[in-house]
Amino acid sequence: MIDIKDVCKDYHTRQGRRRILDKVNLQIGRGDKVGILGRNGAGKSTIIRMISGAELPTTGSIRRTMSVSWPLAFGGAFQGSLTGMDNLRFICRIYGSDSRLAEPFVQEFSELGHYLREPVKSYSAGMRARLAFAISMAIEFDCFLIDEIIAVGDSRFHEKCHRELFDRRRDRSLVIVSHDAGYIREHCSRAAVLVAGKLHQFNEVQEALEFYHASTN
Repeated sequence: MIDIKDVCKDYHTRQGRRRILDKVNLQIGRGDKVGILGRNGAGKSTIIRMISGAELPTTGSIRRTMSVSWPLAFGGAFQGSLTGMDNLRFICRIYGSDSRLAEPFVQEFSELGHYLREPVKSYSAGMRARLAFAISMAIEFDCFLIDEIIAVGDSRFHEKCHRELFDRRRDRSLVIVSHDAGYIREHCSRAAVLVAGKLHQFNEVQEALEFYHASTN
């Protein structure tokens, strides 16, 4: 279970304090597939970062009783001076996973070959995304976080990622934030819409989509 209770998030800007999220409440159980819709700048990525634990709320609480991934394909947390394999070993230590079991999977899935033994700072953005996604799949989480559509590599590799996440891990929880209504409809069983810092929840995805379209027109 992930229990988000009365969460507010403020940022300090030159114009003063700006509230991005206002009294957000959300519960995510095991196996739930939850979509969060919102326009660009609505605060969707902020919610994802807080669910992952990378960012703290200003007020309110987030309680987790299941393991939660970082946002898939996000390689911003890599240590640039370390090789891809060294980053894998470091992340495995943090999450209490056996890197010896993860290494063969990451080597095969990422298709990065000898680059896995090169410093990550030499990687392109696409290579970082491949490594990040492969490590996310190598470490088994109860809940996976997706910030916008996963677009890693060419269409063949993208389909490979799709099968690994949505087919082989269909029993896991998903939290998907996006402004793409079709993506939410395809992968989620319920949805919420973020408007002006408020999270409006709906039990039916179609109801959420109708509210989203009305709020953006």
